[in-house]
Amino acid sequence: MAPLLNAGEVLSLNAHLYPGKIGARDLGRAMGFHLWNQRACRLANAFAGLGLTKGDRVAILAYNCIEWVEIYGATAKAGLIAVPINFRLVGTEIRYVAENCEASLLIVQDELRGAAEDAGLSIRTIHFGKTPCPAGWLDYETLLAAASDREPGISVSPEDPWTIMYTSGTTGRPKGAVRSHRASAMLSLVTSVEMGLGRSDTPLLVMPLCHGNSVFFFGVANYCGATCSIYSAKSFDPEQVVATLAAEGISFTSLVPTHYIMMLELSARLRGRYNLDTVKKLLISSAPARRDTKLAVMDFFRNSGLYEGYGSTEAGWVTMLHPDEQFTRLGSIGRECLGSRPVRLFDEKGADVAGGEPGELFSCNSYTFDGYWKMPEKTAEAFRDGYCSVGDLARRDADGFLHLVDRKSNMIISGGENVYPSEVEALLATHAQVKDVAVIGVRHDKWGESVHAVIVPRDGDPPSPDELLDWCKTRIAGYKRPRSVSLISDAEMPRTATGKIQHRQLRERYTTPISS
Repeated sequence: MAPLLNAGEVLSLNAHLYPGKIGARDLGRAMGFHLWNQRACRLANAFAGLGLTKGDRVAILAYNCIEWVEIYGATAKAGLIAVPINFRLVGTEIRYVAENCEASLLIVQDELRGAAEDAGLSIRTIHFGKTPCPAGWLDYETLLAAASDREPGISVSPEDPWTIMYTSGTTGRPKGAVRSHRASAMLSLVTSVEMGLGRSDTPLLVMPLCHGNSVFFFGVANYCGATCSIYSAKSFDPEQVVATLAAEGISFTSLVPTHYIMMLELSARLRGRYNLDTVKKLLISSAPARRDTKLAVMDFFRNSGLYEGYGSTEAGWVTMLHPDEQFTRLGSIGRECLGSRPVRLFDEKGADVAGGEPGELFSCNSYTFDGYWKMPEKTAEAFRDGYCSVGDLARRDADGFLHLVDRKSNMIISGGENVYPSEVEALLATHAQVKDVAVIGVRHDKWGESVHAVIVPRDGDPPSPDELLDWCKTRIAGYKRPRSVSLISDAEMPRTATGKIQHRQLRERYTTPISS
């Protein structure tokens, strides 16, 4: 019996079955499956020519573009591990990821050259884009032109790791979630069946290809032989996305609530310019979606069914709420995806909670991650009897539908991005005039939540909120930076009897929504 095909092998099959069909495209370029496979083979052989061997890590820093799918295909063919780096990170954060995974190579898009140089890494770097290759770096297209387009012939097992995706860390350091080829293949197949996606679909990947969401749906498109369309703008432009959905005959896309809200804010006259009848399926995920938002989305995309997914980089899709359930189960995250074991909800002592009671959500499926890179203790904490948790609390109703009660401890979700307060607090605590700090999420009309810092200044001349906000600009990624600051006295900071800051009380205190 043949093992599950990996992404590189599936690409080879698609090149055989549909050589002239458009396999991948972005807003400026397109390539058929045959050319895509050729370029992925050339890149895989170029990696070997640079001395990389199976299991080596290749870090990638780029905005959404067609090169991502070439790189993912090439690393799969070569048995290398792709390490996507969030393009919003600053130099020190990039350096941590590259050094933690012990990357042998860094691939950088020209527009992110400055961030890569700020990282100060001493590893070989490949450059691609419209500008000339910097001195001392390797040129992407030159490497491809010099390499063979034959299949590299590397033996890659389904159990071999394919990606390490770094998630924000609750202790101030991100964790690298290791995902295997088997996990990727199984997640692709289950998602295809769960959502009814196939070779005739044309998904549009809007979420960054350094994120699990778009990597998951890249896998689905590749496995199905569908055309993978990539929204290659540097930032989300709601009218451009609507225009792309209409012009390219897109049948599916996955967005976060903030994206939908931005599209719904377009005028009725402007929205009326575009025919969205080809859009048959939509997914809303990565952050809680309000009832009125989902109803408005269903009204806007009248020819489309709306799915809501709950999952994580570690566990993949855990539950799915289907279109026919949206009107009767609003507020629920749905039920377990097919092929999964029933979700278990545990109390603090590790016992199953009673029906209707909240508990920590543990899932078990065929595509869960293998563990955190170089973090055996954190890996052990994430698993219990074969079940995986990322720390979310949920309850199950009488009909078996799951409802999120709270998110990971104190986590902020701003525009679909996970922000952990401890990381931001650790930075602010280094400011000479900050005595104590707590970071919380406050409601935001567009982004869902905004990062808010509550600071106890040291005695003397306290910094102004604007000074603190400006100080953060070059020290941490933009989506993690506080957007507002409150200065309070030490006595006003709520604490437990042991002196621990009570973030929940602060969230209750600062509940006024922010809209700008």
